[in-house]
Amino acid sequence: MSAAKVKMRGKKMRNQPVSVQYPTSTPKNGGDTPSTGGGPDEGPSDVHSSATRSKNQRGGWIRGHQRDGGGYAKEMPTCITAGAFARARAAEMRAMMKAVTKTTGSCHVFGALPKHMRRRAMSHNIKRLPCRLRDAANRMREKSLQSGSKKKKEKAKSKSRKARRRHKNLLLEFNRRQRKNIWLETHIWHAKRFHMVKKWGYCLGDRPTYKCYRHCYRAMSSSCLLQDLSYYCCIELQGEEDKLLAALSQLTSKEAGPTFAAALSLSGRRQGSVVVYRAGQYPCQPLGPVTFLWRPRAQDSNHRQLWIWAHPTMKMDLLPELQSVCRCCEPVSFPVVPVVTPVPILEPEPTPGKTCESRQVTGSKRKRSVRDDSGVPAKKILGDGTRSPSTPVAWKSSSTGITINDLTMEVVRYRLIGPQSHSVLAAVLEAATDCDEMSKSRPSPLWWPEHCKDPSKMSLHQQQADVYGTVKGVSSPGELPPGTVLGLTVDDPRLTLPTKKVKALPCVKQAQEVNEEKRKELMLRGVPEPCCQSFLWEQSVRNNVTGHKMSEQDLKLMRSEVLVPGSRLSSTPPQGRVPILLVQQPGKQVGHEMSCWGAGWDLLVPKGWGMAFWVPLVYKGVRIGGLNISLKHSQNKGAPHFPHDYPDCPAGVRFQEEQQTELLDRFRRRPPAKRTNYIKHGCLAPFCCPWQQLAEEWELISGEGGEGGKEASQTQTKAEDDAAMDEVMTSHKDTAGEQPRGRVTVLRNRKSLQLLSAWCRPTTSRGQRPCRAREASPLDHSAVMSFLNTHGMSLVWVRLSLLSKGKPELHAMVCVPTTEDLQLLKKEPRNSGPQEPPHKDHFKSRIKCKKTASKKAAASSVSSKSGGKDSDHPPPSEPNHSTSEDPKLSSQSSSDLVFGLWPDPLPWVTSHCSRVTLGWVTQGDISLSAGCGEALGFVSVPGLLNTLLSQPKEHRGMLLLRNPTSLHYRFAKINIEV
Repeated sequence: MSAAKVKMRGKKMRNQPVSVQYPTSTPKNGGDTPSTGGGPDEGPSDVHSSATRSKNQRGGWIRGHQRDGGGYAKEMPTCITAGAFARARAAEMRAMMKAVTKTTGSCHVFGALPKHMRRRAMSHNIKRLPCRLRDAANRMREKSLQSGSKKKKEKAKSKSRKARRRHKNLLLEFNRRQRKNIWLETHIWHAKRFHMVKKWGYCLGDRPTYKCYRHCYRAMSSSCLLQDLSYYCCIELQGEEDKLLAALSQLTSKEAGPTFAAALSLSGRRQGSVVVYRAGQYPCQPLGPVTFLWRPRAQDSNHRQLWIWAHPTMKMDLLPELQSVCRCCEPVSFPVVPVVTPVPILEPEPTPGKTCESRQVTGSKRKRSVRDDSGVPAKKILGDGTRSPSTPVAWKSSSTGITINDLTMEVVRYRLIGPQSHSVLAAVLEAATDCDEMSKSRPSPLWWPEHCKDPSKMSLHQQQADVYGTVKGVSSPGELPPGTVLGLTVDDPRLTLPTKKVKALPCVKQAQEVNEEKRKELMLRGVPEPCCQSFLWEQSVRNNVTGHKMSEQDLKLMRSEVLVPGSRLSSTPPQGRVPILLVQQPGKQVGHEMSCWGAGWDLLVPKGWGMAFWVPLVYKGVRIGGLNISLKHSQNKGAPHFPHDYPDCPAGVRFQEEQQTELLDRFRRRPPAKRTNYIKHGCLAPFCCPWQQLAEEWELISGEGGEGGKEASQTQTKAEDDAAMDEVMTSHKDTAGEQPRGRVTVLRNRKSLQLLSAWCRPTTSRGQRPCRAREASPLDHSAVMSFLNTHGMSLVWVRLSLLSKGKPELHAMVCVPTTEDLQLLKKEPRNSGPQEPPHKDHFKSRIKCKKTASKKAAASSVSSKSGGKDSDHPPPSEPNHSTSEDPKLSSQSSSDLVFGLWPDPLPWVTSHCSRVTLGWVTQGDISLSAGCGEALGFVSVPGLLNTLLSQPKEHRGMLLLRNPTSLHYRFAKINIEV
């Protein structure tokens, strides 16, 4: 019998009684007790005890029909024993009943049915079962619902798509999905066209679903690109001017640039930017960069209002610091704002011949009126939907009188980048028209008719409209003073929405009509201070505008009555005026090339009006950018991007930890044979930048003077020697434990940056020609030592341009070229660069031993379970890894080892490779503006000064760049742009 038949026989005979084997002689006891030559009292013989029978005798059960009867005994027994016979038959009946009543592995009642009668529909439709099994199926269904501690709820029947797509149900579903992550007002528009990511408590568009990298760069360079920056947090401060400045002065320093007290920013004419620190901790413990905007002064009043815009990752760090310096710890409860009922549109009384009933076509289906719908309408979430009503949003100080108000998501902010931003704004925004005499004569709940009654306010509005007309005549926003602010009240841009997309182009005729003297005065001095005022600063006006916004249904009804489709509506409704703020963005302000690149405008509108301004802007042919375009915009400007390029800020540290976790998870998902072995490439930290360790090592080297530099050069030549590396690791641990070091900081002192930039010999891209720099003190040993006394633990932001081909990558190493490298560059200016010799993987054998040990441990556990005294002790042939391995590797835990990565703690990062490390790259790519590979990152100030001091003048500022996945160094020119 084959193995398959034996297996099938064992499965069928699993619950059967023991078989009885008949001998060749006449059987007895009715076949239950075969005759074995003994007396009648002998018991039955088992089938397993008949192994000595002949081959011709077949015993037990055999599958299939046997031609000759199968060898079973055909004679009837002469006598039986009643007790033994009854016991044998009872065992057979019990086995038969157990086999019949037992269900299959699914434990369902239809398992008792034959296979040819089973149907898939029986699992959810009980009526498919035979009548005799339906009661049992119902009982099993109820038992399954009530089993366990948790009762299973029946799944509610889903609504039809038509019901789910109703406006009310859609709003309820959207509001439910905003409980964890805030949606911007343009979320639905972005979700259809962008890859969405959940970051910083928001759901934001990261990148479009189509290829548009070069198109977005062209838009920023020669056209217009639009971004939604409404996720930035706005914090409002109100109080007396001197008390506000006294409190905010603790967070800034004049050495890092203009502060909150700058004259142009304090007047309200310009927007300012500054890096804030913890109170009294400059230059340590920075929080991050912010932009601020002062409201212009009111006549005969010292009360001021300030808006501070910050990234959402630093809001939780900035807000407590502002409360501490302003002493605002008392929460303020605002009164509940009543629900504003939209004002109906005033329509002329219908004539008898033009009623709705008369216009209805006979036989057409009459639509249900929305206004007749009974029930509570669903409200759209405006502002921060994740904040509970009980959360305080305002704090007041009884001692200083300062009030802090959190205006997050209360003001919508759009950014237009590119020289055509002027043309787009001119085509979309039109200054608000005056109300008619009838609207002025009667009281109105709207804000604009009440303002029209005041002649001084209307005079100011006319001045702002004139300045806005002059701004239209300027060819590019980069020609205006940086940070120019213009307040304005405009008509609803939906009133002039075109029927199809039309690209906005500069109007030459309109530019020629502008007065040349006014244009020059605007370009030199900016907008006058009174024209910087806007009603957007007033919370009552913002609430009124948001509450009385015209619905899309009423707007479409007005469009349907226009004689010429697509033309402007003849009369502007009373609720169609919106206060806005226009803030000029200066673009690139550092360096000697591409001045004002990326300049544009920021448009600030009240909440609830986001899509009303977004769609008209999109219809003017602008490109839309996401978070990745913001990063590329900063990279092309050569400016650090928050929080990526702020390693000394709490938000930057958190971002680096999240990025390291993400990159490490991506690295571990790949099989070991497909990973890059960073140990062999000599890369200690491919997923993060150990800035603190780098600064401590360079401070130690610079403190030893020239001898430290010689020792570092000697150490880098012995990087391949294991003993030398062991000495470096032990010496590093000893010196690090002797005296505590300070925290690493980024150098932001403007005078120090200008001096350092002049010492680096600033040049253009690829180092083609030198640029004019300010006169500075000569670079010598005394100047370097005096500089390091103040900035010994500092990093400096640099831009590196490759001299030849190559694309810098994230976390690429910035290294110091040797004398031989500079001589090679002098002989061959187009030389690609030196090579790094491959390193030895010291942990590869340890990982292999770990795998072997785990396999042997698994085998020994299996053998110990089978039972054996020898399995209690390890075999003598198994080596002891704790003693056979290198002592410098034995300190590392086996669980921390990852193939291709250095475990913690890291050895000396400066002298690990053949070239001394100065820093790392945080942004790197092919620059479309420079036409070569450019990298942005940080280098150590002591290391940079020692390098500049040792280099010849013609090669000063020449460094090496190497990607983590490559052994090839490439020459690069360093520039510090201030």
